[in-house]
Amino acid sequence: MTAWREVEEAVPDFARRVRALFDARRHKTMATLRADGSPRISGIEAAFEGGELLFGSMPNARKGADLRRDPRFALHSATVDPVEGAEGQWPGEAKISGRAIAAGRITDGPDGDRFVADIAEVVHTHLDEAATMLVVEWWTPTHGLRKVERQ
Repeated sequence: MTAWREVEEAVPDFARRVRALFDARRHKTMATLRADGSPRISGIEAAFEGGELLFGSMPNARKGADLRRDPRFALHSATVDPVEGAEGQWPGEAKISGRAIAAGRITDGPDGDRFVADIAEVVHTHLDEAATMLVVEWWTPTHGLRKVERQ
């Protein structure tokens, strides 16, 4: 299992930038797989605690049922628009995908299921300093950090 702390240890600057995007807004978007294999998009809150990425699901929520049946997920940071008239003022967006591991019941709030992320990939998409190129950086436990730039 790959925990968030392993990303922080392997690529601290990259992990800091990704976490800042996730921490900037409370609500994120999660993709799970329905029983028929089609995607489901749901709003969700997630938190970095003790070197882990954690999230929950309310009782009887479809995303929780999806994750118990097929643990694959993709989590997307909140999307924000670039600042008008300010070139390069787009903070970018971050994505984390992997498998959700059941971690018991939520005990500090409304009842529900608690999950911890087994991270397969972390992505940060942003602009270069001159705001002329789209930069996609991604990290996996197997291949480490990679980067491509596109015009």
